[in-house]
Amino acid sequence: MNADRRSERADVEDVARLLPAPAERDLPPDRHLHHKDLLMQRIDHDQQTTAARPVTEPPARRLTRPAVLLPAAALALSGALVATLVTGGDSGRSAPAPTAGSVQARNATVLLDRIAAASLATDATPVRDDQFVYVRSVGRGNEGTFEGPVKIGAPYERESWMAQDPEPVIQAGAMRTTGKGAPLPGQLLPIEAGVVDGAPEGSGGIPAGIDRPTYAWLASLPTDPGALRTLLYAQTRTVEGETKDAAVFDKIGDLLLDTVMPPANAAAFYKVAATIPGVIQVPDAVDAAGRHGAGITLEDTGFATRDEWIFDKESLALLGARQYINKSWQPGDPVSTLYGTTAIMERAVVDKSGEVPAKAAG
Repeated sequence: MNADRRSERADVEDVARLLPAPAERDLPPDRHLHHKDLLMQRIDHDQQTTAARPVTEPPARRLTRPAVLLPAAALALSGALVATLVTGGDSGRSAPAPTAGSVQARNATVLLDRIAAASLATDATPVRDDQFVYVRSVGRGNEGTFEGPVKIGAPYERESWMAQDPEPVIQAGAMRTTGKGAPLPGQLLPIEAGVVDGAPEGSGGIPAGIDRPTYAWLASLPTDPGALRTLLYAQTRTVEGETKDAAVFDKIGDLLLDTVMPPANAAAFYKVAATIPGVIQVPDAVDAAGRHGAGITLEDTGFATRDEWIFDKESLALLGARQYINKSWQPGDPVSTLYGTTAIMERAVVDKSGEVPAKAAG
């Protein structure tokens, strides 16, 4: 048995060495938000050392990954406004944290296999390099302070247009938010892709790849689950305290929620998700639009959070996602507190940034 495992590990390492190494570059904007979050927690913790009661450091409170890269203008905003840019939450109700076990894990594997099969039966029109992937979503996010409890903000709608150009770009697309809880409502804001770390200023941006997924790049990925799993574990980066399994689970969720890809590739992602240790099924989950479905979730033990994908129980279409803090934030807080939720309402392909599908159809 040990010899078999050593052989399997050697095979995986051999495949990983054949993969192109991801370019060295700055962390994506969502990871910068994570580090800012941890810094603010440390400052708050140090300032409380003179309190009458002993201070215990709360669990790391990670901001959820945005569904798209954040625009530079939004990154300049602080505190609660930054929090509203995360994928949002429904009513703020807490839910019991599911426990990993043989039944839940077995059910998750069965459900993900069914979802993969359903994905293969769908249609996807290829996207040209000069087009944009349009995604319209509804969300609510945490507006609570760093030292206080979770506070779910007002709902807002977000539209995003992601460029499909395979060449390095500085501007990856654009987005617009509307609604009571929207940051900078109604403005078409650029989504900054960033630049490769160490590159001279003005020399280029981020090419198509795992940090800027395009239809063509997704279509180029292996559809064999084992090969795709190796690639994802090799190219998905983690931040301090984050488990590799959780980072890969979150990356798969980002790719499935916010892109258009060939059915075979989508099916392969779901099959990889089924192999991640700790993935379990949630019998009932609700997205930001109030739609009930079946959930697939994984706890990130490093951050005491868990992300949850929500699927229609009949069509098995991906509806949206939720994010939870999986430990008490302050004394008296419930375990597993909802702090963000999103619902995908529409996906389409358009010819230019800012174009709405209905208008494009004439």
